[in-house]
Amino acid sequence: MNQQAFEFAAALAIGFGAIGPGIGVGLIAGPALAAMGRNPEAAGIVRTNMILAIVFAEAISIYALVVALIILFVTGPVR
Repeated sequence: MNQQAFEFAAALAIGFGAIGPGIGVGLIAGPALAAMGRNPEAAGIVRTNMILAIVFAEAISIYALVVALIILFVTGPVR
């Protein structure tokens, strides 16, 4: 395989790996903000849980970045 195929594979890995967490953060933040608006007294608990969920969602995109870097720099074509 040529270098272009590895670059394309890395681009796909990070692209698809970033779509899921991006959608997930949107699905987490919207209802959390609505809950904080309806019940301001519980805002601290909701905010803490929202931030924790966002951290877990963003960890997935970091894994995708690591996979993309491995594809680019470790499994590249042998010269």
